[in-house]
Amino acid sequence: MENEGGEGGRLESSAEKVCRRCKQTYHPCANSPSSCRFHPSFFVSRRHDDQQRYYELKPGDPPYAAKFYDCCGAEDPDAAGCKTDFHISYDD
Repeated sequence: MENEGGEGGRLESSAEKVCRRCKQTYHPCANSPSSCRFHPSFFVSRRHDDQQRYYELKPGDPPYAAKFYDCCGAEDPDAAGCKTDFHISYDD
């Protein structure tokens, strides 16, 4: 019986978890400061506030038709995250 309890504890600590930022599964023992790549801000649809960022609007588009990540300006919703950090599980 002691072995079962010991094994259960080890399985629980090494079980895969899901990161609430990047939605990837990970093992807590392999979590490092560069494990999780994510955008710390939202994907928005509005004008760029920064004059250094340019985008093309199609004829008839309203001025807020630009869609981008507010944190880094990436215009592809599937763009790789612009920040890395430790994974954070839903259990944390």
